[in-house]
Amino acid sequence: MFAALQNPLSMVGRVLLALLFIPAGFGKLTGFAGTVGYIASKGVPFPELAAAAAIGVELGLGTLLLIGWQARWAALGIAFFTLVISFIFHNFWAVPPEQVMAQQQSFFKNIAVVGGLLMVAAWGAGGWSLDGNDTGNANVNGRRV
Repeated sequence: MFAALQNPLSMVGRVLLALLFIPAGFGKLTGFAGTVGYIASKGVPFPELAAAAAIGVELGLGTLLLIGWQARWAALGIAFFTLVISFIFHNFWAVPPEQVMAQQQSFFKNIAVVGGLLMVAAWGAGGWSLDGNDTGNANVNGRRV
């Protein structure tokens, strides 16, 4: 049963992951000054450059993930980005007690998203993508999946 669902589930998974990043990238683009201010408030150097990089990752790599073109590399790039920003923007260990729960949930949500992105990097975008069925050397019962 799951073999028949591999392509549709892969596509839905990519769409849902991309849905987290593409709208966020548009929000950063349309609210650039606010994004720069927020990044600067966290002590990130060169906040304008960091904001532009975030927009590039979220819109650019998010779109590649959505359409499934170079999805493995896009997923790796977004995973790295998400891992790094999680420690900067959701540092639950260094916030006032009333903010710990929300920041901890956001941190671990991001870590789970990194896990999903690493699975895309490992297994590919699936057959319903521009990459086609780029699953590397994965085999089930002697056939490529």
